[in-house]
Amino acid sequence: MAIGEAGPGSLRHGSRLERLEDTMRTRLGRECVYVPSCRFGLYVALRHWCPPGGRVLMSPVNDDVIFFVVLAAGLRPVQAPLHPFDASIDVDAVPDEVWGSISAVLTTNLYGNPDAAPRLRRKCDALGIPLFEDGAHAIGSRVGDRPVGAWGEASVFSLSKHVGAKAGGMLSLADPGLREAVRKTCAGLLAPGRPLTELAYVVRPYAEAAVRGLRLRRAAWAAVRLLGLADRDEIRMPLRPDRLARAARHAPGLDAHDPWVRVDMHDYRLESGPLRLARIERKLARLDGVLDACRAGTELLLATPWAKPRDAYGTQPLFRVPLFVADRDAAIAALAQRGVVVGYLYDPPLDDYAGAEFTDPSPAPGAARWFARHALPVDPLRARTVVEVLERSGARPAALPDALSGSGKTAGGLG
Repeated sequence: MAIGEAGPGSLRHGSRLERLEDTMRTRLGRECVYVPSCRFGLYVALRHWCPPGGRVLMSPVNDDVIFFVVLAAGLRPVQAPLHPFDASIDVDAVPDEVWGSISAVLTTNLYGNPDAAPRLRRKCDALGIPLFEDGAHAIGSRVGDRPVGAWGEASVFSLSKHVGAKAGGMLSLADPGLREAVRKTCAGLLAPGRPLTELAYVVRPYAEAAVRGLRLRRAAWAAVRLLGLADRDEIRMPLRPDRLARAARHAPGLDAHDPWVRVDMHDYRLESGPLRLARIERKLARLDGVLDACRAGTELLLATPWAKPRDAYGTQPLFRVPLFVADRDAAIAALAQRGVVVGYLYDPPLDDYAGAEFTDPSPAPGAARWFARHALPVDPLRARTVVEVLERSGARPAALPDALSGSGKTAGGLG
């Protein structure tokens, strides 16, 4: 059956989609369209609002997949200067000539720390350009008087993160009149679902639980690498600049950029089947309880000497809390001995990683480099264990360089 063709199964499928969209619509107060992944939703938004050849201001401390989504949309990434403790865009440090050259702004809301969306909204309005919000880490985060994701022309969310469904996303729209046009665009880009992929999705949590229970995680990863199934061995995926330059000739387009965009999620554009949607719906129903538990862990982590200074945003971020340690590698090794795996590292920044051939570098890269090197993203649900390990290991708070802060205080001391 073709995508969009009606039948008894697709009617049930549609009702699940509608319930998922209604849930997010209630949270955001905006129209929502279900998408198979956050990266897929972002590509659809960029293609809808930005003609090829445009320039997008974004954070250099971000997942490289998002960088490649921007390239796949036929756009030029422009790296922004950042605030050092939350990696949000430093609006005042963006030069006037950069503001005058861009055709859109993309926030990151890294780990759930919100970008300055109210200020960016006013700036984009003055320039007549769209604002896009990447809320993959930020379900439950707020900025100003609204949730993250309620400021831009479009925002995208991942249901793989807080929701824990390991699939699915939402594309939120400021203009509800665009819903059907966006749905049509999505349908034209989706790949048909496959029974084996759906079965693998259902079985995966049980396989992962068995690996954890038998303490075979290291052996499992070694087998994956031996078989050549791992997408990356380092924090950043291989750039493969020659191949990337050839792919650029076919932009905009997902097919040519698929080797980069699919990394860590090969089914990112696959139509979601009923088993997948059913699990996502169950997980989404438990989201508020998860966020409450995250808030308790975040409160604990923000009170430690490794945390960023307190700000006016309250108890957030909720997905990961960046602690700042002088020797992050040693801290990661100490945590690994207690079974705590540290992920969501974005080092080096995208301009250092990709180079000037593929992106405009930040005019002030120091804060991004410091954050990328010292931030230790901590799952707030593991807060007590992490604090205990850092205390026992003698981990020292990282000192912010004078060139970035005007003082030599540590991260905790600046609170």
